[in-house]
Amino acid sequence: MIRVEEESKNLHPQETDDILPTAWKSGSLKYDELRPLAEGGTAKLFETFDKNLGRKVAYKTLHADLRDSDIETKRFLREARVTANIQHPGTLPVHELGRDREGQLFFTMKKVDGQDLRQILHDLNHEIPEVVDKFPLPRLLDILIQVCQTIAYAHEMGVIHRDLKPANIIVGKFGEVYVLDWGLAKIKGSQNLVSSRISKDPIPQDFKLTPTGRAYGTPLYMSPEIATGDPNLDERSDVFALGLILFEILTLRAFLEGGDIIEIKQKILERPYPLPREVGPNRKIPLELQAICMKALQRKKERRYPNVQNFLEDLQRFRHGEEVSVYWYSGWEKLTRWNNRNAYLILSLLSAVIGAGIFALFSN
Repeated sequence: MIRVEEESKNLHPQETDDILPTAWKSGSLKYDELRPLAEGGTAKLFETFDKNLGRKVAYKTLHADLRDSDIETKRFLREARVTANIQHPGTLPVHELGRDREGQLFFTMKKVDGQDLRQILHDLNHEIPEVVDKFPLPRLLDILIQVCQTIAYAHEMGVIHRDLKPANIIVGKFGEVYVLDWGLAKIKGSQNLVSSRISKDPIPQDFKLTPTGRAYGTPLYMSPEIATGDPNLDERSDVFALGLILFEILTLRAFLEGGDIIEIKQKILERPYPLPREVGPNRKIPLELQAICMKALQRKKERRYPNVQNFLEDLQRFRHGEEVSVYWYSGWEKLTRWNNRNAYLILSLLSAVIGAGIFALFSN
């Protein structure tokens, strides 16, 4: 879980007006003390101060026991470079990639004040009042729409995220939404960062769980293609993951639960998928949103939305009160929707008719 501390961001003159020394420091030497911020399976995140620019930044580096691993080094470099090259409002700006005085890799990026979507959904499930007030369903859908816009942009650049989940989505205190952790991203035309030998294990090597809780990818958020080791992953794998996130937004429950990876794989690949309205019967989930969700969660990728843009467009149609493409509206629903959209016009016409009648009555 990523927890981002909130603190004052007021600028002070000494931070902006100090003279840069002639013997100025570069690389890792310009950073102040590293203070722990978060920790994942393969890397640690710190907060530090860039003394040259006078600003706080996030500083990321590999765990000490992984620094000699070729695969982890390549993943780390890929994350830094992919994040830096997807120059979109939904990705964190990367400031620097380099090595510290001991020769260990690091990169720095924007430090965000906010919280991850997993924590938000957890707090909503526990009915924390201030979170319930701040994140109603329309706001959660807007967050997901911003995530989709970022992923659609990445796909346009030939990048598939492959590890989308609520914990990798940060919501800033001023409404910013960032997609993090591009270390497992697949670049079209590139090989996976594992042996070129095709494993007999249906879970790709770079998504296996490893000892001490270290994981590559998250089994609960795997698409069926990832679970079967399909070497031809495409954008529809991210579509499935976005459907999983929408499912959690609608139900405040995980799409799947399992005691081990074998049980999770069986549920992903063999068992019927639950409907949001079955899992959250008291949450008044709109039928259109359920239809959008289940279209993204089709087990066979050929039956899903062909790309994130189509998924995004249906979410936007719903938010704008328009008909979505994957839901069949009955005649009564169409009439009700027409009445809702034209309620002001109907009231105006009725008022005009009543007003004309009253005028005619009293004018005689």
